[in-house]
Amino acid sequence: MNVSLKKNAFRTLVIASTNKGKVQEFKRLLSNYPLEVIGQPGGLEVEETGKSFLANARLKAIAAASHTGDIALADDSGLCVQALGGAPGVYSSRYANTDRERVTRLLNELRNYSNRSAFFLAALCVASPSGKVLLEVEGRCDGFIAHEPRGNNGFGYDPIFKAKATGLTFSEMGFDQKQKISHRALAFKSLIPGLKTILNCELE
Repeated sequence: MNVSLKKNAFRTLVIASTNKGKVQEFKRLLSNYPLEVIGQPGGLEVEETGKSFLANARLKAIAAASHTGDIALADDSGLCVQALGGAPGVYSSRYANTDRERVTRLLNELRNYSNRSAFFLAALCVASPSGKVLLEVEGRCDGFIAHEPRGNNGFGYDPIFKAKATGLTFSEMGFDQKQKISHRALAFKSLIPGLKTILNCELE
């Protein structure tokens, strides 16, 4: 990777999302690093026209970085259910209007299926203000869809996704437990070495 950024040129990292839960999760993941992590400013809307999670993450990162003048980190993630042919997939956030409605729709569509295998996939992209893609990684967590929501933590489909490694839904896990196995956390773990290079500083 050829990165020609001046040392200490960037200290602000924009999370290219308007999802408060997602922004907060990244703030916690990055809390030990010398970065000012901020959410995407209001008024910026990016049409997610990509056919893959990575393509959508790239669109959002480039738009946020160009708009703010800071490097931006974008995440595009979603739930892929085997019995539904991979749906909701890249349309996970657009499956219905609210988290509760999305969960209800998915459970209804799975009502007559015994196969409840699913996985969460997260794609992360870091882009520069010039529109250059600096880094791209992915993370995956396999599991199953519960028959009803369980737990009080998390957001999105977390209450009905049972991680294969634990049998617990993401919403039944505390932050530290989820951080070890979630798709976003695994992608983030892959991201750190490249992010260190981009920022040209020690993030220990």
